[in-house]
Amino acid sequence: MNYIANENRYDSMIYNRCGRSGIKLPAISLGLWHNFGSVDVYNNARDILLTAFDNGITHFDLANNYGPDPGTAEETFGKILKQQLRPYRDEMIISSKAGYYMWPGPYGDRGSKKYLVSSLNQSLKRMGLEYVDIFYHHRPDPETPLEETMAALDLIVRQGKALYVGLSNYNAEQTKKAVAILNELGTPCLIHQPRYNIFDRWVEDGLLDVLEENGIGCITFSPLAQGLLTSRYLKTIPADSRMAKPHGFLKRNAFTEAKKKAITRLNAIAEKRGQTLAEMSLAWLLKDKRITSVLIGASSVKQLEDNLKTLNNLEFSDEELKLIDELSAPVLKQ
Repeated sequence: MNYIANENRYDSMIYNRCGRSGIKLPAISLGLWHNFGSVDVYNNARDILLTAFDNGITHFDLANNYGPDPGTAEETFGKILKQQLRPYRDEMIISSKAGYYMWPGPYGDRGSKKYLVSSLNQSLKRMGLEYVDIFYHHRPDPETPLEETMAALDLIVRQGKALYVGLSNYNAEQTKKAVAILNELGTPCLIHQPRYNIFDRWVEDGLLDVLEENGIGCITFSPLAQGLLTSRYLKTIPADSRMAKPHGFLKRNAFTEAKKKAITRLNAIAEKRGQTLAEMSLAWLLKDKRITSVLIGASSVKQLEDNLKTLNNLEFSDEELKLIDELSAPVLKQ
């Protein structure tokens, strides 16, 4: 399949400054957590990636354990990069992460320098890359000194294996400490990747303030609560949904009565705005200028294209924001 990128690919995307860095990221980025593994259809994964790039999505987010099976999302991405996207490598921001279990023994998990360096070497090989643009520590490790983990990130940049580093799943206090160490080492933290959506707002309890104070960007994962904040679950659980898949991360017991009621009522607000629930949920995040980008997952080209319509309406009235808060309050209390 010969691929030539859409010459108008940058015309409709919004690009936001990542903290106080020189990097801009698309308001909507593509995450490869699901739908790009060995259990998925390769041609579908390829079409999603190429459509994303054709629409100005320049940031593709991976991790060593993405699949399933672990590592296979990076393999899929590497194959598509080699066959179709290689001429456009310098137009892309490619990120990966390490922090979760990958191989047996004491060196295949967490936050040691041994694990992080080894894992990135494996990721680069799977993707056929000399470097990634952003490398994250995927989660805090209470068993490893923070100084060692941050020194590993610094080393990786100095080795030329990553241009920037980031943190994921660190709380406000952990982020403060990690950022201070990175600054001392001379490799500042570019970006933080937390879970954040209408139903999950833990980042509002200090983390967003820390990021703003330190000039660090924020890219949110699970912006649609693993698909709950979409129209897919308004009536039933679709057979091809994440909740229905045996290897899906979203479990049926997460679909509580409080969420069912909130989804129905939030959908009514979205309809009045001329949006789908998914579009409104993404726009709700992007209304905050501290949010650089939202990471979407897509199971089809159509789903990706529908989510891109978010950019047509990012404004909210005070009344809408108040109502969204009221409707999501019962879920937040669970």
